[in-house]
This record gives sequence, C-alpha cells and structure tokens, in this order.
Amino acid sequence: MPDHRKILIGLIVGAGLGVLANAFAADRAWLQGLVTYGTEPVGRIFIRLLIMLVVPIVFSALVVGVGELELKDIGRLGAKTLIYTLVISTLAVLIGMLLVSVLEPGSGVPQSVRESAHSTISAAPPPKGGSVMDLVVQLVPDNPLKAAAGGDMLGFIVFSLIFGIGLAQTKSEAAGRLKQMIHGLYDVVMTVIQGVLRLAPIGVAALLFTMTARTGLDVLQQIAAYVFVVLLGLFLHAAVVYSAAVRVLGGMSPLHFFRSVRLAMATAFSTASSAATLPTALQVAEENLKLPAHVSRFVLTAGATMNQNGTALFEGVTVLFLAQVYGVELSLGQQALVMGISILAGIGTAGVPAGSLPVIAMILGLFHIPAEGLGLILGVDRLLDMCRTVLNVTGDLAVAVCVARGEAHRESEPAADEGASLP
Repeated sequence: MPDHRKILIGLIVGAGLGVLANAFAADRAWLQGLVTYGTEPVGRIFIRLLIMLVVPIVFSALVVGVGELELKDIGRLGAKTLIYTLVISTLAVLIGMLLVSVLEPGSGVPQSVRESAHSTISAAPPPKGGSVMDLVVQLVPDNPLKAAAGGDMLGFIVFSLIFGIGLAQTKSEAAGRLKQMIHGLYDVVMTVIQGVLRLAPIGVAALLFTMTARTGLDVLQQIAAYVFVVLLGLFLHAAVVYSAAVRVLGGMSPLHFFRSVRLAMATAFSTASSAATLPTALQVAEENLKLPAHVSRFVLTAGATMNQNGTALFEGVTVLFLAQVYGVELSLGQQALVMGISILAGIGTAGVPAGSLPVIAMILGLFHIPAEGLGLILGVDRLLDMCRTVLNVTGDLAVAVCVARGEAHRESEPAADEGASLP
C-alpha cells in the first residue's frame, strides 16, 4: 500500500476514534491516562524526529540549491531567472497569507487545547533588542553552530546562503569535493526523512486522536477549511499570476501556455516531485513551447530546486493557519518575516514529496507556534503536496517563457508570436 494511503488511514482512524472518545468518554480517567501516557508522547516523538532533521536539511538544501546557480558564470540569464523567481514566489506567499488572514480557517480552537499545546513545545528564543536594526544585525550570526543549537534559524539560514554563494564561486578541486560531500549529506538526510515518514501513519493517528479526543469535530472542520484555503491560493496564483507573467513578460497566450504544459502538470501531480518531473518538463519546454534549449535547460534545472512557488505558498499558509489554531498573535512585522522565510525556504526546500515539513517545523519553533500542530496537516499533506508540485513545475515553465523572450539567441520567436495570437 502506498505511504500516502497509510497516512490517510492513520488520519481517519485516529480522528474517528478521538471523536468517539470525546463524545462518549470525555470525562473518564482512563481516556485522560491514554492521552497523557500513550498517544500524546507517541505523537510528540514523531514530531521531534522531523524537527531533529531541520538543521542538516536547511544547510545542505540551501547550499546545494545556491551552488547550482553559479551566477558569476551564467551572468544575465541567471540574474533574470533569480529576479523572476523571487518576484513570483513573493506574490505566491502574499496570496496565501492574505487568504488565511481574511478567511481565518484556524480560528475557534478551545483555549484548553491551546494551553496544553504551549506547555509541550520548546520554542526558539525571541530576538534581542526591539529595533529594526537590531534584527538586521542579528541576521548575521557570530557563531553559526551556536545559532543552530540555540534555535536561531534565521541566522543559520543566512550563514547557509553565504556559505553556498562562497562555495559556488570557488573553482577548485577541493571545493568540488566539498560540494559533492554536502550533496551527499543532502541525499542522506532525505533518505532519513523518508524513513521517518514511514512512521507517519502511527504518528498521525496518535496526534489526531489526542487532538480530537479533546476538541471533537471542531478540528476536523478546521482541517477542511485549511485544505480549501491552500487549494484556492494555488489556483489563484496559477490562474492570475502565471497567466499575467506569460502574457506580459513572455509574450505568449496563457491558453497556449497551459495547453502546452499539460503533460508536465499531470506528471507533477502523479509524482509529487519537481525533480522527478524535470525530464518531462524539459521535453515540454523544447517540443511544445519551442523554447531555446540553453534557456530551458538552465531555468528548469535550477527551478526544480529553487523555484518552488507552490511550496512557498503552502509554508506561509500553514504557519499562519497553525498560529490561528493555537492563538499565537503575529504582528504585521512578524507576518512579513514569515513571508520572507517562506520565500527563502522555497529556494532551499527539497523538490521531493514532503520535503517542506522539516522547514515548516523550524518556522513554527521560531515564532513560538506548537510544532505538534503539524499532525493536523500530515493526513492531508499528500493531496496538497501533489497540487503544490503542479504549481512548482508550472512556475518553472512560466519563468522559462519569461526569460526566453529577452534572449538574443532565442530560436523560436515566430512560435511564441503564434501562441500570442491565440484567443
């Protein structure tokens, strides 16, 4: 049986038994004991296994992702790709966070559950100092190992980015071996994550039983609202932002674009992996969209790791949703910081199924949001992962169209004009 089906079964069993327990045995001592000494510790152990992998996955993924760019060598092509990626990712996160703020899918959880959750999470320390400049200064850690150990993940992200840029610009045999070693670390961590996720059916069942035994059906209603908000955000970003980008910046009809990339979108949905969809995306770009090979190969290869619009949107929505669930008030400045981290995480998040979960756990800890809340979304994450991967891959192809239009060596200008003339 596929892993996502096992997780779905764990979600249904855990939530169903929890609802029944809440309805018929809410005041029984044995139920309190089962939650306190059984399901709650099991769920927390599962979450801690994910959090354990945050530091190695953040470092290795960001260094590998930035190292693939090599901006000094690719010049204008790389700069244009990076600018388009940052702008489109920013719009994606902004759309998702606005939807969460307006629709509030996570509001209404009983205060007793919030207090219980807060008592079981060790949050990252708040930044010292109250001014904007204090925060800017603290973005650069004086000791990256201390920053990682102390929960200062913003500082550790900045160190990882700087290290990745330095590694990309160092052209030596020793640096090449170091890059291979870090890539190996990335591969090992992803293997460990896949192993941890095999325990997800048990972890999800325990987390959902604990939550629904305390709250009943309210949590399930909020999960449905959360799924709706994520899917609505993904749809709006594809229909509005991508359509405008390929029309205005790429000179191509959105209808022609979406017709041409249907195969890549279907492959992305079925595999839930940008990396696994890369061969199909390259084929679609060169055969259907008629993009020059040197543009499509660079943009799509880099984008499979770095242009994760759907993942960035998903991470921003998830953090704000869980903040609402647990009653954590985030100021506008903190929400802007969540948006910035989600954009950066879109660069460093692995282009494989469930690659964003450790990063989300890191962001939750940074803003004092109980990481146990991840149990609410794990049961539906497979569907959302498939959908956001479609947005990731489509975004890579949209950026490739935009970058290709201004290239002097573009081989298919007539084909693009033909596409632009379609209704």
